[in-house]
Amino acid sequence: MKERAQELKAGAKNADGERDVLAKIAEMPGGDRVMAERIHALIKTSAPMLSPKTWYGMPAYAKDGDVICFFQSAHKFKARYSTFGFSDKASLDEGNLWPTAFALKALTPADEARIAALVKKAVR
Repeated sequence: MKERAQELKAGAKNADGERDVLAKIAEMPGGDRVMAERIHALIKTSAPMLSPKTWYGMPAYAKDGDVICFFQSAHKFKARYSTFGFSDKASLDEGNLWPTAFALKALTPADEARIAALVKKAVR
């Protein structure tokens, strides 16, 4: 929460979300960092209209200022897996039930393709 308060305080003064996201990714330990770097590259390719920014101290990607998706490091929350998630602003609705977050222990080419497809769908 402290990180989110600092992000809000910095607001318009800090327009370099790319730098901030890359700095957060660089702070992550090995496996988390590799996945975050790969996801960052996937999002930049799949949905270049999304702007990188930090959100609660995590790498996130926004459209028109609203966070669409984010990466949560396992290390940061002392969890057994990292998480790739979507906010309620993402256009992923499918009937009455759909996933909004995915546990990640590693990324395969199939996982990367699924993430890329979900991100593209989320921003339409």
